[in-house]
Amino acid sequence: MVLLVHPGGPFWRNKQTGAWQIPKGLIDPDEDPLTAALREASEELGTDLGKRGAGAFPLGEVRQAGGKLVEAFALEAELDAEAIVSNRFEIEWPPRSGRRQSFPEVDAARWFTIGEARAMMLPSQLPLLDRLEDRAPQASPKAADG
Repeated sequence: MVLLVHPGGPFWRNKQTGAWQIPKGLIDPDEDPLTAALREASEELGTDLGKRGAGAFPLGEVRQAGGKLVEAFALEAELDAEAIVSNRFEIEWPPRSGRRQSFPEVDAARWFTIGEARAMMLPSQLPLLDRLEDRAPQASPKAADG
């Protein structure tokens, strides 16, 4: 199973297929990528993953359609996807209205099988699923199918 998050905010509100993604964010100055990944995931999920980071392994980098380079890691952990509490961000909404509104960075998290994740995930992040399957073939549907 793979945990993916649905981004919050008005742009993603009615998008499902091709919208789900890994928790991610920016690396702070003097911060290593794994520490940043654990911090960002913790902020977006509302649970401290830092204590569980010792078992994380790298999945490499992907470049998203908008140009952002994402370095990803996988971590085996139990997490109640329905209990997430994301941090929030503020934007002017509606555009050029002069009003600022607050939205959760992540409005939902869900556990998917690899096959389900392929159908729902942001297309530019799909190579991460291949790398995960290569790293953990015993958990993949490909391995179970022979």
